[in-house]
Amino acid sequence: MRVIQNIDELRAAAGGEIGVSDWFPVTQQLVDAFAELTQDPQWIHIDTQRAERESPFGTTVAHGFLTLSLLSHLFRQTFRFEGKQKMTINYGFNRVRFVSPVRCGARVRLRAALQSLRDVEGGVECTWDMKIELEDSTKPAVAAEWITRIYF
Repeated sequence: MRVIQNIDELRAAAGGEIGVSDWFPVTQQLVDAFAELTQDPQWIHIDTQRAERESPFGTTVAHGFLTLSLLSHLFRQTFRFEGKQKMTINYGFNRVRFVSPVRCGARVRLRAALQSLRDVEGGVECTWDMKIELEDSTKPAVAAEWITRIYF
């Protein structure tokens, strides 16, 4: 995990990779819990027997929004900002693409890069290039441009 001590170090990191998270297993239990929580019980996510028979993936797959929601957890593994701050908030996304399906049982990890940083009232706005990678795949599961703000 990369440790960034202050805003000057964060500014200097803009334009480069920040870090890579650990691999994270996407289990059927996790997918089932997400389906229940979001009220999205589509069979391609939760019916393992039908998915094996009828799905082009040969098994159940994670919801795209489940994979996207893992960003927060995986991002905390890539770096830590130790500079003085009041809070960091999720400001939204400029772009999100679900590039490849995540089959249940697969492992994913995050590769994070700080694309740019700009001053805003009371803090800075960070634009992140996020790729949620699939183990043993050349294509990512998710590609996103994520915006966060750090307030001082």
